[in-house]
Amino acid sequence: MARFLKNKDAAMGKAPGEMIFIGSQKVQQATLHVIDYDREHLTEIEIADIKEGRHFKETDTVTWININGLHETDVIRDVGQAFGLHPLVIEDILNTGQRPKMEEYDDTLFFTLKIMTYDEKEERIHNEQLSMVLGRTFLLTFQERPGDVFEPVRERIRKHKGRIRGVGIDYLAYALLDTVVDKYIFIIERIGEQIEEIEDEILENPTPAILAKINTYKREMNYVRKTIRPAREFILHLSRLDSDLIDDPTAPFLKDLLDLATQAVEVIDTYREMLSDHLNIFNTGISNRLNEIMKVLTIFSAIFIPLTFIAGIYGTNFEYVPELHFRYSYFIFWVVLLGVAVTMIRFFKRRNWL
Repeated sequence: MARFLKNKDAAMGKAPGEMIFIGSQKVQQATLHVIDYDREHLTEIEIADIKEGRHFKETDTVTWININGLHETDVIRDVGQAFGLHPLVIEDILNTGQRPKMEEYDDTLFFTLKIMTYDEKEERIHNEQLSMVLGRTFLLTFQERPGDVFEPVRERIRKHKGRIRGVGIDYLAYALLDTVVDKYIFIIERIGEQIEEIEDEILENPTPAILAKINTYKREMNYVRKTIRPAREFILHLSRLDSDLIDDPTAPFLKDLLDLATQAVEVIDTYREMLSDHLNIFNTGISNRLNEIMKVLTIFSAIFIPLTFIAGIYGTNFEYVPELHFRYSYFIFWVVLLGVAVTMIRFFKRRNWL
């Protein structure tokens, strides 16, 4: 299975909006975590069924419900019914191969994007799909598995840090998106450090292992790029959106988020160009080494051509070769050979061929 695609065999021929999970099961059981707050009060609970949290939809407080695990379609269906989600939204939530995007409905905004993590041992990026539904007083987030990427936001809510407890639900959505984009930048920086470190290795010793590293980083950077570029597109759309669900005070933060996403895309393009340069340097280094080897072999061949010619003459089977009857012919023969070799080496040095 390709990394960029999910197996959609189960969805082939089905009607639009039908609830079919596309992806791989990553948790044993779906869980629902609720955080409800305003300036003075905070409630944080785990619920077994969305019916226990249905009443939060009607309150004036900010309600964030996070659902971990998408394979239980009944749970996702119940959440959708409780909060009046469009069937196409449910379909997109269950399809973990979605491209990052934003869709606007009558009283909700729907986002989907990827949460990325980097395994330094494997030198490989893993991702999971994050879906978000923004309503007037509630925010639903759907993750494939539990993770700590949003824990800093939860801590800010618990400890009443910053402005998050004093603003609306749209700011909470921004804070979560900002955390995801920050994670993108962190991963790009980690890979970028390794890309910059291999430059000296390429110049000093361009081995096949270095070539394997270059190809690995090129593959991962392409993978990140295919995730971040569409995410930047929907953040751009969101920052320009005229919607009652986005308050004016939140607009500058969304523009700042767009700047971060744009920066991430530009840095990716920079590192991709660096990797292409590294590959060219590697190939040039290999060619130079091959040229040096061929140069040495050619010089040896050029030196031995006249020596072989002389030895060939005196190695013939003619009976009458006058020089063979001299007493010192053998020694004269070696002097001639050495003289020719030395003369040719000096000639090559004068020509700067050595």
